Amino acid sequence: MAFDLTSYIGATICCLTILLLAFSRISKHRPKRYLPPGPRGLPLVGNALQIPFEYQQDKFAEWTNIYGDVIYVRVLQKHIVILNSARAARDLLEKRGAMYSDRPRFVLFNELIESFKPNMALLSYGDEWRKHRKWFQMTLSSRVSLDSYRPMQRREVVILLSNMLQTPHDFASHIKRYAAGVLMEISYGHTVTSVDDKFIRMADEAGAEILEIGGAGSALVDFFPVFKYVPTWLPGPGSFKRRALELGQFTRNTMSLPYENVKAEMASGSARPSFVSKRLQEASHPACRAEDEDRIRAGAAVIYQAGIDTTATLLTSFVLAMVLYPEVYRKAQAEMDILVRQARLPNPDDRAMLPYLECVLKEVLRWCCPAPLGVPHYVSQGDQYRDHYIPGGTMIIPNIWAMTRDADVYPDPEVFNPDRFREFTDDTEDALDPRTIVFGFGRRICPGRLLADSNAWLVAANLVATMDIRREYDSSGQEIIPVPVFTSGTVRHPRSFLCKIHPRSNKAVQTIRESNDEVEA
Repeated sequence: MAFDLTSYIGATICCLTILLLAFSRISKHRPKRYLPPGPRGLPLVGNALQIPFEYQQDKFAEWTNIYGDVIYVRVLQKHIVILNSARAARDLLEKRGAMYSDRPRFVLFNELIESFKPNMALLSYGDEWRKHRKWFQMTLSSRVSLDSYRPMQRREVVILLSNMLQTPHDFASHIKRYAAGVLMEISYGHTVTSVDDKFIRMADEAGAEILEIGGAGSALVDFFPVFKYVPTWLPGPGSFKRRALELGQFTRNTMSLPYENVKAEMASGSARPSFVSKRLQEASHPACRAEDEDRIRAGAAVIYQAGIDTTATLLTSFVLAMVLYPEVYRKAQAEMDILVRQARLPNPDDRAMLPYLECVLKEVLRWCCPAPLGVPHYVSQGDQYRDHYIPGGTMIIPNIWAMTRDADVYPDPEVFNPDRFREFTDDTEDALDPRTIVFGFGRRICPGRLLADSNAWLVAANLVATMDIRREYDSSGQEIIPVPVFTSGTVRHPRSFLCKIHPRSNKAVQTIRESNDEVEA
């Protein structure tokens, strides 16, 4: 049979036409898979060279002006989507929480260091996570638990004020001791008398090492998991692995000391109520399984480690802001004086009657933004958002720092202005309250946020009531105005600064000393 070219071309055109029509009909009913916009990357490495090692939130926020509030980048073969607005974060991490509540694979923390495993903040979304979440909600979020902590918090804040009378220049250390005292008692029933406490020293050393070795999901081994298998004698990746393994052993020892101390106290009948003692009682200690003990040990450590930096940063930032904006502090003091008249210390029952102080604390939280990038989420399956496709397995980074600097939400965001929160209506207050942003989103929201909030309010209120916070002077008599510089990292800390803190009056001193006598009685 002769080959008919004309017939072949005609048949081919006919088939192509049918295929194009079919594809056109299908594509009308299928979302277009366009990735969100983002900076053009390089072959192989993607956008790795465009992301700075420090202050990444600044670069991500800068890209908003070019690419919008949902940005796609690729680091090696890892898909990453950055959310630079609260609206996008709520749309995905809250309204679509079933898909966006997982975590990426944290090779460094979960597979090399391992000491905090299982760590609720890093756990995959599932039954194990739900178990820890229930524990933390009972301990940190329930009204019964929060109310039970009030006497302990009052005792700790009185100790803080007494320490301020003696060595006011050590205010940062006193603030840290307060935060450590509250969290150690909740976790282990342990009373902290100073920052030189042996448990605190070891926990601080472990925490500093962890922050130095790399943030969650940002270490090289998280992008190249094969590096976890290299021998420890190999230069480069091997030395990193060796350091991670050594850090894992050190942090395990650090976690075990206070944990074993609680077990010994339980055996002698002297244990105080704590997260560890309650969980061990539930597990029918000493018959509980080894994995149950691992969970309890890790859970107690996470309560302390996750809370200490955030609380200390927030309160130190409050002091810094009051030094920089003395008119705000004077206004807060005037409001406080109407209520307590320096005759007593403020307590949580006074909170509703101090609306300006509430605005000040909201603005401090927005201004300092303790955890600028939060903890990455992970989308479990492909999703369409707006006109863009987000592939399954993408790491989702909420740029909380950018959200707190969103000029559409907070006009003049670089200006410290507590009054901005007085201008909101009831309909917009919750949406614009920075507390709905800085503690995370959806099912992964921080379970300790209510405790952190109550700690911040109690310390700030008592400082306002009893202490003057002023600028220091140099040798020539000129005011020293601190430059508000924050460290880079998972948690932002204000760099050390000078200020002058002293009691407002003899009456304030008397009130502090009488309160101290009461808590020591």
